[in-house]
Amino acid sequence: MNLRDLKYLVALADHKHFGRAASACFVSQPTLSTQIRKLEDELGVSLVERAPRRVMLTPVGRDIAERARKIISDVDQMSEIARRSQDPEAGTVRLGLFPTLGPYLLPHVVPGLRRRFPRLELLLVEEKTDQILARLRDGRLDAGILALPIHDDQLHVEPLFDEPFLLAVPHDHAMAGRSSLDVDDLDDQHLLLLEEGHCLRDQALDVCRLSGADERDGFRATSLETLRQMVAAGVGITLLPMLAVQPPVPASPDVRLLRFEGEAPHRQIAMIWRKSSAMDGFLRQLAAEFRQLPAALLQPPKTLGAAGETR
Repeated sequence: MNLRDLKYLVALADHKHFGRAASACFVSQPTLSTQIRKLEDELGVSLVERAPRRVMLTPVGRDIAERARKIISDVDQMSEIARRSQDPEAGTVRLGLFPTLGPYLLPHVVPGLRRRFPRLELLLVEEKTDQILARLRDGRLDAGILALPIHDDQLHVEPLFDEPFLLAVPHDHAMAGRSSLDVDDLDDQHLLLLEEGHCLRDQALDVCRLSGADERDGFRATSLETLRQMVAAGVGITLLPMLAVQPPVPASPDVRLLRFEGEAPHRQIAMIWRKSSAMDGFLRQLAAEFRQLPAALLQPPKTLGAAGETR
């Protein structure tokens, strides 16, 4: 048994296809298939269920693949410890972000990161929160930027900033002429929300429970931009995170944004990584750079017009 064969098994577990797993490992399909057979012979168990149109791991194959994943991660950590002892600010960091934050945060921080860490290769992965956490736990990601709370004693949580929400309404809505509102003003309102799996959906539902609002029946968006377009089309109202209405996001003349008086509903953003990570020291430096996000980007303009536009 060697590390290479364990990597082949993990790739097969991820891709569930011999051809795609072989491509991911940069070997031919016969080579990968042969090595998996040898691994099965060595262990004396079947690791893979082979069918004409699909590949599935057996129960013992899944267990061994998960253990192999941890072994590979531990070996990578050893290499990382040695490399970062020589040049802490170089190398690769695999960072996960969720879809309702990544596209709106990165334009404001990546230029500064490149100036601060010119030798760093930042590999960005956009996934929903549960997928980021799964990849983080098994070593496929080095860190994630997520919304709290996160309940896992094995993960370090480094708070970054609080991102307020704004209420987005159509330009001809009854509330469109207002510049602000109280949370209680949402009582009996029906909000457009994202589909299951998006953390923004859970955050919006928390606001609904607090205010007496609820979800509009018969509609669930797949993205934040779909929500924005549905508001512009007059379908309904929704909550938008503050960064999602700041430049370079283009303005929508058919959407009005209302800020909340007092303590606005918000989500707390943090960087998360494994407590056992060999990159702990550097990840703290990286988190400090994300924390330098200009405060103005997290505050609504005094007068709001169309999305992303001040008047």
